[in-house]
Amino acid sequence: MPTALILFPTATAFGQRPAETTALHRPLADSTNHTTPDHYWRNLASGFAASILAHEAGHVGMSYALGARPTFGFEDGKPTVFSGIDPNRDPHKQFLFSSAGLNVQAILDEAILDIPHHRGSAFERGVLAGGIATAYFYATIGRNARNSDITFMARTSSLSRTEASLIYAGIATIQTVRIARDGHYANFFIRPSTRGGVNLGVAVLPSR
Repeated sequence: MPTALILFPTATAFGQRPAETTALHRPLADSTNHTTPDHYWRNLASGFAASILAHEAGHVGMSYALGARPTFGFEDGKPTVFSGIDPNRDPHKQFLFSSAGLNVQAILDEAILDIPHHRGSAFERGVLAGGIATAYFYATIGRNARNSDITFMARTSSLSRTEASLIYAGIATIQTVRIARDGHYANFFIRPSTRGGVNLGVAVLPSR
């Protein structure tokens, strides 16, 4: 899902004269300047995983807060956190449980973007990417699954699936725009190569 965030900058890597300087080739901000490529991608992946864990922790924490007992299992072959709440008897509680994961990620991303700090690290970028990617996933291909958070939110509230999807996709889009306009997050998902190209999981080299 996060690949949508990197399509526009990669296009500038081709046909560029060596003397030109663009946003693509500006030094990365803050702590991303002084880390090896292996460490950069490891820290980015760790941040992404931390965001997903925060999502699941939000579900678990909300279940306990509502006096229920969450359980873990598999549904349709996918690992699932079960709320321990009867959605027919307590639809409002189920709505709070179902929305908690995406809410935690949205709040976490907002905190990163709003609270003054030494920003721009690879881990931080991974956290932001995880939150945005999860929101887009649930707003698109993940919205119609039987155990989807969006499905349960629509089932237990006055929101439709489309309305719930638009809320979280809208928040993710605003955050994406804010990241794109913040110089601390230049080259988001992209690492300039020492050979003059761009590292995007694979090397994209300029024409010779």
